[in-house]
Amino acid sequence: MGSVNAISKPTPVNPRLSSLPGESFPVCIIGLGLIGGSLMRDLAAAGWPVFGWNRSAHTVKVANRSGFDVSGDLDATLRRAEAEKALVVLGVPMPALPRMLEAIAQHAPSVGFTDVTSVKAEVHELVEQHGLTDRFVGGHPMAGTANSGWDATMSGLFDGAVWVITYDNAKNRGQRGARLWLDTWRRTVQMAEAVGAAVVPTVARRHDSAVARISHLPHVLAEALAVTGDMGGPLSLTLAATSFRDGTRVAGTEPELVRAMCENNREALVKALDEALALLQKAREDIASPGQDLHRLATEGHAARMRFEARAGRKVKDAPRRPIIRVQPGAPGWTDQLSSAESMGAQIGIF
Repeated sequence: MGSVNAISKPTPVNPRLSSLPGESFPVCIIGLGLIGGSLMRDLAAAGWPVFGWNRSAHTVKVANRSGFDVSGDLDATLRRAEAEKALVVLGVPMPALPRMLEAIAQHAPSVGFTDVTSVKAEVHELVEQHGLTDRFVGGHPMAGTANSGWDATMSGLFDGAVWVITYDNAKNRGQRGARLWLDTWRRTVQMAEAVGAAVVPTVARRHDSAVARISHLPHVLAEALAVTGDMGGPLSLTLAATSFRDGTRVAGTEPELVRAMCENNREALVKALDEALALLQKAREDIASPGQDLHRLATEGHAARMRFEARAGRKVKDAPRRPIIRVQPGAPGWTDQLSSAESMGAQIGIF
């Protein structure tokens, strides 16, 4: 195993860890919703050459008026990405990915690309089916709001946020394939760091298992809590305060987006949901029985929250405290370092 240069005692993290902060390269963003559009804003603000495509003529018009380089011609945009050797970022919903992969294969046959989809295993499978594995690196920025579309985009969305980057495809695929994939991986890390994100590596299926618990399950619970509160009628909604507002915040997400993220991660989400239902069923039994109490759930829940706060900070803008591992992409043992980082939930920096 390669040497692991980690901070054993977590310290406040500076997300910009790359030793190559001055390097930039063209980035082509396909799909300018909340994530893709916010990424375009931040890269442009950082002085990076960035351009993109969106299917909505309205979005193209509004973005152009705001000074962004956006086109409604997908084929031409990808041909430009090929000519400029840009990193392509797929910011489209899951159902649109097959068409985008076909277009990349045809019009941008030699460039590397990544994505920002909230599930990873299914995306990797689609990429494999299209024969594009040698130049794909999966990505998922853990950032967002309950709003969607270009109008919801903002500057600074990724500042301090975790950006998951997969390494499933770090295999020997022939000299050219290995070189192209490694270059794509390094570029994806540098792009994420350029917008202030903290890069955390993982393989696709472990990512999906983790986000089922901390992203997709909260959406299901928020929807259920919102409906339950609403069943109490006007008085319940009038009395609802911070705990109800915080607990149902993500229920304000566009329903089709919730469906897409949850339904594309069914297996992992079902497992997490079963565990949550078992806890709720036990809580119901304890509350229904005068001789029982909620001591165990309340105590374990509090302890779990404290462990989260110890790593992420008590407030949203608090500096996180997580281990850091520095890696040299392509060096002997570097994927062992990524695996170690994954097991610890560590952030990485490249040199």
